[in-house]
Amino acid sequence: MDNIYLDYNATSPLDKEVLDTMLPYLTDNFANAMSFHSFGQRAAQGLEQARNQVATLVNCQPSEVIFTGGGTESNNSVIRGIARSRRSLGNHIITTQIEHPSIIKCCKELETEGFEITFLPVNSLGQINVDLLEKSITNKTILISVMHANNEVGTIQPITEIGEIARKKGVYFHTDTAQSVGKLPIDVQTMNIDMLTVAAHKFYGPKGIGALVVCEGIELTPYLLGAGHEGGRRAGTVNVAGAVGLGKACEIAKTKGESIIAKVKAGRDRFHKIITDSLNNVSLNGHPTERLPNTLNLSFRGCDGQKLLIATDIAASLGAACHTTSRQPSAVLTAMGVTAEDALGAIRFSFGKFTSDEQIIEAANRIIKTVGNNK
Repeated sequence: MDNIYLDYNATSPLDKEVLDTMLPYLTDNFANAMSFHSFGQRAAQGLEQARNQVATLVNCQPSEVIFTGGGTESNNSVIRGIARSRRSLGNHIITTQIEHPSIIKCCKELETEGFEITFLPVNSLGQINVDLLEKSITNKTILISVMHANNEVGTIQPITEIGEIARKKGVYFHTDTAQSVGKLPIDVQTMNIDMLTVAAHKFYGPKGIGALVVCEGIELTPYLLGAGHEGGRRAGTVNVAGAVGLGKACEIAKTKGESIIAKVKAGRDRFHKIITDSLNNVSLNGHPTERLPNTLNLSFRGCDGQKLLIATDIAASLGAACHTTSRQPSAVLTAMGVTAEDALGAIRFSFGKFTSDEQIIEAANRIIKTVGNNK
């Protein structure tokens, strides 16, 4: 068996059903969805069907779905857009120390413009303290942004409870669900979410397309300026084929997601058991139960994660940021209190619906053999 792909949190393969749905919009239905003629109207119909499919998956109104270029653009649009539209009401934003860089870097940029940012800490399992979050809210707080599930360790945050606090305090609440859409149930209404980020390529859709849900009544200053696409809320010609692919991925997640996730979780847990039954220098990073069903971040104490992946020919992600001359421990693992040694020996394995039982067993055995040889 050749290289084994266990890096679904980085990106997932494009589902053939999604590709087949997209193809007509890359050929016959290629037109600009804003054009009034019949070509444009066919493209517009596909776009609106996709909008409905996204809305159905997360239980919002289709009119609240804005198509974007991906999760990073959606996150940037929220942080910058709310900062601009609500600047007269306050200058304080609350987020966490383990957000995606598209949130962290935006917030740090706003600090240079006079905004106050609270970066909430997390415990050793990667969860925030909701009491501390509530105490951090001031009369200048205009936004709370907390990711639903962490991309590195998979830990799930108490989103519904956070949303309740935000509603009670009159503060807008955004959650980055790029890693959780299609893997966990999401309901904008019951979870008290005001804004939500979606990235298609994380759940078998195409790259270069995402969505931002902005609930009715929320004024968000546009991040991109230009022609009035997406109801004047996002400039730039919409990637219709990509949006159609995202819509199809949402439809599949809605209709088949439960069975897919059950299979993926069983495979992840089997992989974990095979490894821990044979190795005693392994520790789990993240919450043991409140975690994405496909995600497993393990530290192999005394091992170099990068060398381990190279030796085993497994495609997965490291618990360290790689640079040309050095490697630094992951900021997420550091925030969780993981030692530098354990962080450098950390690997994030993330599984998907195309991961076979044979690959799971083979990958686990390769890890066991290689770690055993290094002792």
